[in-house]
Amino acid sequence: MKQIRVLLIEDHFLARVALHSVLSGHPQIEIVGEAGDGELGITMFRSLRPDVVVLDLRLPRISGFDVIVSLRKEFPSVRIVVLSNYQGSEDVYRAVRSGAMAYLTKDASGEELLSAIQSVDRGLRYLPHGALDRLAERMPSVDLTPRETEVLACITQGRSNREIAEDLKIAEKTVRIHVSSLLEKMGARDRTQATIYALQRGLVHLD
Repeated sequence: MKQIRVLLIEDHFLARVALHSVLSGHPQIEIVGEAGDGELGITMFRSLRPDVVVLDLRLPRISGFDVIVSLRKEFPSVRIVVLSNYQGSEDVYRAVRSGAMAYLTKDASGEELLSAIQSVDRGLRYLPHGALDRLAERMPSVDLTPRETEVLACITQGRSNREIAEDLKIAEKTVRIHVSSLLEKMGARDRTQATIYALQRGLVHLD
C-alpha cells in the first residue's frame, strides 16, 4: 500500500490537532508537515514536496484561494484537497477553477476525507454531491449543438480527441474545434470540469 505524504495547512490549532489525529491513525497516511498560515504553507510545500495538501480556505496572511493559485503556478501537478467551512457556490467554483481537486466541508467524516486524499493522490477529482450541487448552481446554462453534445458524451467516457474522431467519423481537427466551443459555452476550464458539469446537470448520462 503506497504511503501518502500529506501537508496540512490550517490556521486553527485544535482543528490541526483533530486532522492529525484522524489521518495519522491510518497506515497509508504520513503527515509530513503542518502550517498555520498560507505563506508558511507554500514555503513548507517547496521543501517537503508532499503528495497531497489538505487546505483550509480561510487563512491569515495569504488566503487559501491564493495558496492554490500560487502552488499551481509553481507546481502544476500539485494535488490539493480543500477542507473548509465555506459552502457557497462561488467558493466551490473558485476553488475548483483555481486548481483544487477535491472540496469537502468541515462536517465531512474522517472516512470521506481519507477517500478524498486517496482519490486525489491517484490524480482523480473528489467532489461529493453537495459540492457538485454548489458547482452546478454557479455554472451558467448552456445551449450545445447536437454534435457538441455527442462530443461531450465521449469526453465524459474519458475518450481522447483521436478516439472521438474515430467514433463520430469526423476529423480530429473538427473534434478540437467542438471541444473548444463546448468548454467556452460551459465556462469550464478543462475536460474534467466539463464532465462534472455535464453529469450534474444531466446533459449526458453514464451507462
